[in-house]
Amino acid sequence: MTNIRSILVVAVLIGTVRMIPVKNSDEQSAQKWYEEYNERAQEVFYANTIAAWKYNTNITNETQAAQIFASLVTANFSIEAAKNASNYNWQQFTNATLKRLFSKVTNIGSDALGKVDQAKLKQLKELASEMETIYSEGKVCRNNTCYSLEPDLTRIMAQSRDYNELLWAWIGWRDQVGEKERSKYIPFVTLLNEAAVANNYSNAADDWISSYDMPSEEFKELMFGLYRELRPLYQELHAYVRRKLKEEYGVDKFPSSGHIPAHLLGNMWAQTWGNLLDFVQPYNRTSVDVTPAMIQQGYNALRMFNVSEEFFTSLGLEKMPQSFWDNSMITKPANRSVVCHASAWDFYNQKDFRIKMCTDITMEDLITIHHEMGHIQYFLQYKDQPVSFRDGANPGFHEAVGDVLALSVSTPGHLKKIGLLKTVQDDYEADINYMLSIALDKIAFLPFGYLMDAYRWSIFSGETKMDDLNKKWWQLRECLQGISPPLSRPKTSFDAGAKYHIPANVPYIRYFISVILQFQLHEKLCEVANQTGPLHKCDIYQSKEAGAVLGDMLKLGSSKPWPEALEIITGTSKLSASSLVKYFKPLIDWLKANNTGHRVGWDMDTCPFQLPLQHDLLAILQKWPETATSNGNSCGTGFSLILVLCTVKYTFSPYI
Repeated sequence: MTNIRSILVVAVLIGTVRMIPVKNSDEQSAQKWYEEYNERAQEVFYANTIAAWKYNTNITNETQAAQIFASLVTANFSIEAAKNASNYNWQQFTNATLKRLFSKVTNIGSDALGKVDQAKLKQLKELASEMETIYSEGKVCRNNTCYSLEPDLTRIMAQSRDYNELLWAWIGWRDQVGEKERSKYIPFVTLLNEAAVANNYSNAADDWISSYDMPSEEFKELMFGLYRELRPLYQELHAYVRRKLKEEYGVDKFPSSGHIPAHLLGNMWAQTWGNLLDFVQPYNRTSVDVTPAMIQQGYNALRMFNVSEEFFTSLGLEKMPQSFWDNSMITKPANRSVVCHASAWDFYNQKDFRIKMCTDITMEDLITIHHEMGHIQYFLQYKDQPVSFRDGANPGFHEAVGDVLALSVSTPGHLKKIGLLKTVQDDYEADINYMLSIALDKIAFLPFGYLMDAYRWSIFSGETKMDDLNKKWWQLRECLQGISPPLSRPKTSFDAGAKYHIPANVPYIRYFISVILQFQLHEKLCEVANQTGPLHKCDIYQSKEAGAVLGDMLKLGSSKPWPEALEIITGTSKLSASSLVKYFKPLIDWLKANNTGHRVGWDMDTCPFQLPLQHDLLAILQKWPETATSNGNSCGTGFSLILVLCTVKYTFSPYI
């Protein structure tokens, strides 16, 4: 197998990180040890990332084996380093930076499983790789033609208005991918929890949440509170879109419960609804979807990436190094299988940064490029930090950077500056159209961004049993999103696995945080850029002042707790949804007026927990009864802050 020999050379480096006398408290010695670790870690992490890149950009048995091998080498390096670092009494260090470095070296995530059982660690890595391969190679076939997710099925979900074609694509993807992953995901969860215990956490949920420098339950309370605060905005948007969809497809296609069939929202997962803009846009104004203009002007993937880079450099931020352009994969190769899901890569050698993306010529992908380039900009800004600090202040920060800039890029004023809109219509109706286009991506995403991890937290904690994986998935989606499957889904299905981040085991609450955080950052950067108009019209393009403020925060990496990083740029250490609400205030008022006389919300009969909207959550919990009934369905007493498991009748009727 290619690559194995070079990785083996790196593996020898594992033994070169010095063993430390038991519970050494010498901080000068600890600093020297960390410097040695930092040098070795960069080499090991580079080799691991190279192997992962080769697998992701050319899926073969050979590259898969090499990637698994490299990940095991890296895991054992991390295990050995954590063991040696633990021989220092680092919790008592007076140097706060050194103490934080050691806390990160000793928290090794799922690699900790190798401390107790190397065979299980190998099995964990193999299961992860197998699930990602199933997802990446999945195809849905009809009439002797097979369709991959990107771009084929994605285009169908975005562009088709044929109810049955959408149904075919939606069901086909889940049956071809989710069901195949289920038998692997169940043992994967068991191993992941064992790894969390080996890493000194009660389960994998607590291990994941440790990235946020907060106690697990406190973090869950914060996330639930933010979701609850923003839920009324989502309900108003949901009611308006549901009404427009009924006009398009007919009332008979919709359940009386008020839910929207999940395949009608323009996206394979119904996570964002921007592809519905063509028929939900209320006013006859120039569309802010510039996809036709991009195609007419001959845009290709490289030009889209150049446009994105130019925005970053206009702020005085870093250009992409030449190696980025030489090594990135920005279009889908024709002759091999790849992992198409867009991602940004740091190779840990302070000079190699890449993006992997199967770019399509759409405005949606132009925004995605800004998102991924935001990751690269973060990498470039913190590349001189110790390797343990080369990360976002928290995972949500990393997701927010490019999206903050995209809020400027997508404004009609900016699109005119770069030649993608001929004219800007500056009036109330045009503003409503524009804010609705942004809400279809941002507000529509909020419940999905929250429930992806609420779902997995419940699995990791044991609240959701393995026999109920699909049942719980649809309970949450019905309750939080107000959507339902278009047809009854078998208990043996694993529809959650049809979303990349489930088989790839990527925590998702970061994206929920990012949506809230990006508006908080946007408001502050607009202020720094001396933009005095409404937030939805702000464009920080060419503001070196805004770029300097953003760059100062990015340079910190994860060297400071995230509330400190947030305070540096916004003046407050609190994550707040107030900027998001302020941005969308005119649209919220418009939606409320437009929804007058129409149903807002949906039936909550199948919700796995009751959702208080207007009352103090703790007061509600204190009054929670020993048992409660809803339509004859008994709710048990096993209440957690995020989920209450209910035994509800799980039935869906076909609506076609």
